[in-house]
Formats: sequence, structure tokens, C-alpha cells
Amino acid sequence: MTLPFFYISDFNPAQQEIILDEDTSRHVVQVLRMKEGEKLNLTDGKGHLIIAEITADHKKHCSVKVIDSRLTSHVSRKITIAISLLKTTSRFEWFLEKATEIGVSEIVPLICERTEKQKFRYDRMKGICISAMLQSQQCWLPGLHEPVKYIEYIKSIMDSTDLIKFIAHCEDPAGRHNLSTFQPSKHSTILIGPEGDFTKAEIELALGNKFIPVSLGETRLRSETAGVVASVIFTQRSC
Repeated sequence: MTLPFFYISDFNPAQQEIILDEDTSRHVVQVLRMKEGEKLNLTDGKGHLIIAEITADHKKHCSVKVIDSRLTSHVSRKITIAISLLKTTSRFEWFLEKATEIGVSEIVPLICERTEKQKFRYDRMKGICISAMLQSQQCWLPGLHEPVKYIEYIKSIMDSTDLIKFIAHCEDPAGRHNLSTFQPSKHSTILIGPEGDFTKAEIELALGNKFIPVSLGETRLRSETAGVVASVIFTQRSC
């Protein structure tokens, strides 16, 4: 039987005892009704898988002792999805959940010229990523950035030499190749625009900074769907 899986924000391999935070303690003790002596899995989202045993089943500060811990392997290639914030928050949250389940390394919310909604509740969004990581039984949490202006993100990676850069847009179909035709790279990033796509100036800025224009298939996709499709293509190419 699979052990219940929970997140802790920090872990030192030398630790012998861990006190769970109040929310996790409540879930363990009140929701799952776990008792002293029962075992569970923990991860810090940085690759550690910890097997622990409950030593004090307190609903606000449950204590566990570490029985075993190991650092799990991580995919050797880094996958970054830089995607515009969306008008409908639930759609962006859906993207975060699915991208985490798929196994992307990094998510960068963008503020583009046509981005309609710029409000971003970081703690809530990170919580969605944590839940998706646990649900998919992973030990690596994708790096989630605070929103950044499109031009600032372009500038921040313009000198990266080990990075292959893509932009998915709907202009000039003849000038784009399907993303799936490219060979895997050690580190790849792709720009996904907002509802209404990138502006012509944004596309030209990316192309001027050595971004490769790509398509994600024959149909026109919603932004959040495009982000998920790109995630799948990248992870399949990384296998």
C-alpha cells in the first residue's frame, strides 16, 4: 500500500525528527486519522524522499522520526515554460497543475503587452504546484517565479549560451517549424503568449534575440493548452 505523501519546506539529511506544520498535522491526524507508529512519505521538493514514522499524533504539531531518506534522481535536462498570465485565473492554475504533473523544471509567468490580468497570488500558485507534485508522486518541485515583464525576461536570458530558446506564436505560418522536430537540449525555454497572441513587436524582439519561431501543431490552441502541449513535447524529447 502506498504511503501518504506530504510536503515540508526544508530538510537536512542529518535530521532525526521533524515537526510538521499545522496544516499538514491537521491533515495527517484529523483527516487521515493517522496514529503514532504509522508511516508516511515526505519530500522537500528538492529531490529528497523521506520515510518517517509518527511519534506524536498532535493535530497542530505532529512529530515524526526519520526512518530513511534518499536523494532521488532528476531529469538531466532543464525545461522552462515562460507563459503569459491569463485573464481567467483558473485557466492559469490549471496550467500550473498540469505542467507540474508533467515534470517541467521552471515556470515563469510573463506580463506581455496583451496580458489582461496581472494579479498573481504567489502563495496560492505555489500551493497548487505542491499539490500537483504530491499527487503525481514526485520529489522535485518546479521553480515558480514571480511575474516578470516580457522584455525583462528576454533581457535576463539573452546571454545564456547553454540555452535553446523558442517562441510559439500564430504569425507567419511558413516561417515556423513544429517544436517536436527539434533535437533535445540541455536547457530549453519557450515563450507562450496571452489571449490574442504576442504583438508583432514582441515577436520581432524575440527573433532578434535568437529565439526560434515554432508551432505546436495544426490547430490554434488556448494559451494554457499551448503551455501544456509544449511541456509534453519537451519532456518526451528528454526521455
